[in-house]
Amino acid sequence: SFPTRRSSDLATRPEALLIAEYWADQSAVLRRREEGGAGADAVVFSGLRQVLRRAIEQATKGGDAAIDLDALAGSLRWPFDASWRAVQHLENQDVVRVNNTTDRQPRVAALADPSNPRSWYARSRARVANGLLLTAPGIPMLFMGQEILEDKYWSDSPNYFENSLIWWDGLEQDAAMRDHLRFARELIALRRRLPALRGERLNVFHVHNDNRVLAFHRWLEGSGNDVVIIVSLREETWWSYEIGLPRSGQWREVFNSDVYDHWVNPSVAGNGGGVQADGGPLHGFDHSVRVVIPANALIVLIPA
Repeated sequence: SFPTRRSSDLATRPEALLIAEYWADQSAVLRRREEGGAGADAVVFSGLRQVLRRAIEQATKGGDAAIDLDALAGSLRWPFDASWRAVQHLENQDVVRVNNTTDRQPRVAALADPSNPRSWYARSRARVANGLLLTAPGIPMLFMGQEILEDKYWSDSPNYFENSLIWWDGLEQDAAMRDHLRFARELIALRRRLPALRGERLNVFHVHNDNRVLAFHRWLEGSGNDVVIIVSLREETWWSYEIGLPRSGQWREVFNSDVYDHWVNPSVAGNGGGVQADGGPLHGFDHSVRVVIPANALIVLIPA
C-alpha cells in the first residue's frame, strides 16, 4: 500500500504517492507540471475493470457462451509509460453506489452469479476476477467489502439507504466470506513475495476463447524471477491442458484458487504441488507441460 497526498501536501510529504481520479485525458494528468500536465504519480484506471467485468458477465450466460478473452488479454497491458501508474480496480464508490441512477453496476459477487451471490459459480468466478486483479500489472485496489464477497450496493449515507452497511458480521456467520478473505489475503501475500508480480514485464502468451483459458508470464529481466498465471473460466476442470513455459524442469504450483472453496477444499483439483516441464516448444516458448486447471480458477506457477 502507498500513502496518498493532496496537492497541498506536496511540500510536506513529497514521498507520498499522488493518485488522481480523472477520466478524460489520463496521460495529461500524469505528465509533469512543467510539461503542461497535472503532475500526478498514478491515476485510477478503468480498462481492466470494464473488460474483466464483461468477461465475468459473459461467463454467467452458461458453459457454451462466448467469452472475449482476447479483449481481456489486451486490457492487461497498460497504456502509460509504467504499469504502476495505473490503479487497477473492479469496484469503486461510484459504480457500486446504491443511489447511482445512471451506470450502477453489481458488486463482483453478484455479477458472478446474479441469481445467487453465494453459489459455487459466484464464489469461483469472484476468485478469478479478484485473482486477475491481484496478479495483473499496476496497483490493485480492493473496494471495501470486495475482499469478503460483499454483494450489496454501497452507500456513503447508510442511515438514509436501508440495508447498505457492509456486512462485517458475515465473517462470523458466512463461511464463504471467510474463505474469500483468506483467498484475498494469501494472494496479496504472494504478490508481495514475488517481485515479478509487481514488475513491468508482461507476456500474454496463450488465449483460447473456446477453451476459456488465458495464460500470461510475469518476470524480472535477468533475475530468474519467472511467474506464470493460468486462468480458466470453463465450468469443468481441464485435467491435462498443454501449456508453454519459459524454462524446463520442475515448476511449483504456489497458488491455486480452488483450494479456497470450502477451505480447505476436500475435492480440490490441482497439480500436487508442482509439474515437470519436459514437453516440446509451445506458445512461443521452448518448453511445455501438461497441467490440471480447475474449473473457474486461477493457478500460479514458479520455477522450483
